[in-house]
Amino acid sequence: MRAVLGAVLLLLLLGVAGPSRASPDEPVGVWPLDPRPDVVRHFEPPPTPYAAGHRGVDLAGSPGQAVHAALAGTVGFAGSIGGKPVVTVLHGGRRTTYEPVVASVERGQPVAAGDVLGRLVVTDSHCFPSACLHWGLVEGEGDDRTYLDPLSLVGGGPVRLLPLWRDDPVTVRLPWSPPLWRWRRPVDWVA
Repeated sequence: MRAVLGAVLLLLLLGVAGPSRASPDEPVGVWPLDPRPDVVRHFEPPPTPYAAGHRGVDLAGSPGQAVHAALAGTVGFAGSIGGKPVVTVLHGGRRTTYEPVVASVERGQPVAAGDVLGRLVVTDSHCFPSACLHWGLVEGEGDDRTYLDPLSLVGGGPVRLLPLWRDDPVTVRLPWSPPLWRWRRPVDWVA
């Protein structure tokens, strides 16, 4: 039994078992900012369609930085909404949104994943006075629309470890390890 558990652990550590592959229905995209940006604020879906929430993610950027299409599609909108420069790219029943971005593309123009859509500006940024890209992913139209986490297009985004909420480490005994009292010096596995 120990040998089997050890082999499974070794496979996971070496990445042989690796993460599951996305289904063919789930597109795999590219980050809209290069180099890969930090996520300033994550997706916080609203509990109801008209409730407060954060319907996208904010990615740290710099003024004038090129903004790229996350997926191939057709530019559905390139202009200003309420004075804020916005670009929207259509991908079948989904669309990605990028703001505040001064467009270098036009409505109806086909784009490939990674093509430049425009430049990031500080004006109307969620992170003012810093620059950040608000990147959204929407499925459906009108009252049937659903906001999705755009980080799902790029593998879920970077993993951030949170600090422990307690001062003392937690002792965990792995199933294949002997009880701690057998060792001369106790070893703590910190979770």
